[in-house]
Amino acid sequence: MLTKSDLMYDLPEELIAQYPPLVRGTCRLMVVNRKKQTVEEMEFSRISDFIHSDDTLVLNNTKVIRARLKGKRDLTGGSTEMFLLEEISPLKWKTMVKPGRNCKVGNVFSFSHNLNARVIEKLGNGRAVVEFFSEDQTSDLIYKAGSVPIPPYIKRLPDELDNKRYQTVFAEKDGAVAAPTAGLHFTPEILEGIRSSGTSIDYLTLHVGPGTFQPLRNEILEENTMEEERYIVSTETLKSLRGCREKKGRIIAVGTTVTRTLESIDINSTEALSESTSIFIHPPYEFRNVDVLLTNFHLPGSSLISLVGSFAGLDLIMNAYKIAIERKFNFYSYGDAMLII
Repeated sequence: MLTKSDLMYDLPEELIAQYPPLVRGTCRLMVVNRKKQTVEEMEFSRISDFIHSDDTLVLNNTKVIRARLKGKRDLTGGSTEMFLLEEISPLKWKTMVKPGRNCKVGNVFSFSHNLNARVIEKLGNGRAVVEFFSEDQTSDLIYKAGSVPIPPYIKRLPDELDNKRYQTVFAEKDGAVAAPTAGLHFTPEILEGIRSSGTSIDYLTLHVGPGTFQPLRNEILEENTMEEERYIVSTETLKSLRGCREKKGRIIAVGTTVTRTLESIDINSTEALSESTSIFIHPPYEFRNVDVLLTNFHLPGSSLISLVGSFAGLDLIMNAYKIAIERKFNFYSYGDAMLII
């Protein structure tokens, strides 16, 4: 029986990327071959060498919103951090509040730009529904007061660079509180090169929630769960996926968010899908809809490394991580990429 301890490894802190590469798309790429049990290193710009004309590349077009608000609780003046999770109406949001003890109905918080929020419903686990109010155009102020929610392992304040680089070039649908980081490496030029070779490029939407950063709570893997995240898959994407299967091509998932969505759906559906998934993938798991996975390097003991270990085989992945550390790859959101074929 696999445990969280099986997903652990020691990472030198200096290998956690604090900034993106100076130029998008210039990171390193580790190619992990499951059949040959080999690991190869090259530049990400060579990604197209491993993509065939009959393949379908699937990207997550969610867009990161300015979801982190820092302010104070009116009654005590204590510092509060609020994450926007889901818009219920123009002024009402499902949020995550830190510290969680502030999630009491009636509590009021003040943010920059004279923006205020009142807790109107307590949801548990640090979640609450809040209603924003201000003397000005409140909906606009919510985004002005917010900042890019860069991950907690990036030990600095967000800056203007993050507004552009913690966002994929194909981001379109507002709703994520974290970027689908495997997609951050693509440039319009790299995508056009892949498309011009005949490969189909398709999109789905999964709005990444804060659960992506949450450590696994239970030691035994199968006893863990994940928070629900909303996804949308269009009829066009579903048709393309079926066409890929008919051509005997491979479905290439860009990132764990795309993988979790594809493994949650029936690609034979003839109608667009708009649902939620809480799928937690851990070994052993038989993948139905994903043949190749592009991903980043993930936190030890996380649901993400559990998914990657399920796809490639845990022994191969842990060995690949060991090699990545030895070769000083950059880790996590702004780090280097791994292609598992």
